[in-house]
Amino acid sequence: MVKLTKLIDNATLVTPGEKSLLSKRATTADDILTDRDAAEEAAKDNAKAIDALQDALWAEGTRSLLVILQGIDTSGKDGTVRAVFNHCGPLGVQVTPFGRPSEEELAHDFLWRIHMAAPKKGVIGVFNRSQYEDVLVVKVRGLAPADAVERRYEQINAFEQHLTDNGTTVLKFMLNISKGEQAERLQARLDEPEKNWKFNPSDLEDRKLWDDYQRAYEIALDRCSTAHAPWRVVPSDRKWQRNAIIAATVRKTLEDMAPQYPKPDWKPSDFKIT
Repeated sequence: MVKLTKLIDNATLVTPGEKSLLSKRATTADDILTDRDAAEEAAKDNAKAIDALQDALWAEGTRSLLVILQGIDTSGKDGTVRAVFNHCGPLGVQVTPFGRPSEEELAHDFLWRIHMAAPKKGVIGVFNRSQYEDVLVVKVRGLAPADAVERRYEQINAFEQHLTDNGTTVLKFMLNISKGEQAERLQARLDEPEKNWKFNPSDLEDRKLWDDYQRAYEIALDRCSTAHAPWRVVPSDRKWQRNAIIAATVRKTLEDMAPQYPKPDWKPSDFKIT
């Protein structure tokens, strides 16, 4: 486990202050995960361990974990949630998907809806998309003035520092897939009736802007991988590799947090159930 997580960190971490070089990063993890059956079994074991650690985190009630999943369409954000957190009970895990902001949300600053969804103490919060939409799709689509977008990188860094200063550990995963893999997944949504509901014609419009999105992601990774909240770029062409990498990282992070069950101020032996 320790050896694997070191390999994963070496392969995925964006070192703060250095260039992410997104275009040169692999979209498969064949150099660290070669045995699919073993990786899938490890992901299941890690998911069970995450459940136990989350239970202790909930009982402790003093800290929280925020897991950010960011990626282009079909990169596997929903699938990651199911694979990594499927064993966790609903009490201490909160999943928030961020779509197009509502009128109420647009009436506030761009971080308002994000902060409203930040996990409370004892909870693992999972963001399906996040504050980074406001320097990705907003940047690529020109939905806000360029100078406003430029200010948001430091505002995001300050927001994440505020979270960590107040007991929230922040994990950020960029799910990195190739353009060819996205094409196959989009085609599957057209070919398989049970997946038709996932298809959105607007996905094809975003696909035309692939290079623009890659550049926007690279800027966000470069500017917002910090010591308190570093980015991890996860090879995601193979779903089983993606799930194994993220499950191992989440488990290791929770183990490092080492949540503890609180000790009561009474002795069990003082009570008798009749």
